[in-house]
Amino acid sequence: MMRELVNGAVSGTLATAAMSGVMVAGERAGLMHGQPPKHIVRGVLPGSRYRRKKGEGVLGALAHFGFGTASGAAFALVSRERHGRLPLAVGYAMMIWIVSYAGWAPRLSALPPLQRDDPGRQSVMAAGHVVYGATLAFLLNRLGSGRSGGPREETEAGRSRQMAPQGTFT
Repeated sequence: MMRELVNGAVSGTLATAAMSGVMVAGERAGLMHGQPPKHIVRGVLPGSRYRRKKGEGVLGALAHFGFGTASGAAFALVSRERHGRLPLAVGYAMMIWIVSYAGWAPRLSALPPLQRDDPGRQSVMAAGHVVYGATLAFLLNRLGSGRSGGPREETEAGRSRQMAPQGTFT
């Protein structure tokens, strides 16, 4: 269980970095103005949510990576089997997007609800969450395959047996 938590946290952190790349690209392409984590932190900090606040960029990045890391660890605990992990992870990431952007973020008055938000931002954020989920699944599968030195194959008897790395003979 500890190994799954660590693998999930590492995978969640790296998946958040990949997602952040999509978000930065979307902002540079003019599809959204400002990063949502920064707007969320701005809405939570004391004072007007319309005025910039000292440290909001750093706090937004820390909050975003903290949330992504914790979400990756939680996903790793509930998805111990590698079979079908990719669609499950993408669905999990999309659920996070919907719950966040249709639920708690608007309740904090940090962002408008999905139906009233800028379509460009929502397109970027949906794409970013798909990237997060796909990256999370890929990394968890890669880290999980290293438990005994390589990928495993299910035998007819239901036991796993070690597979030889490609290019080697056993």
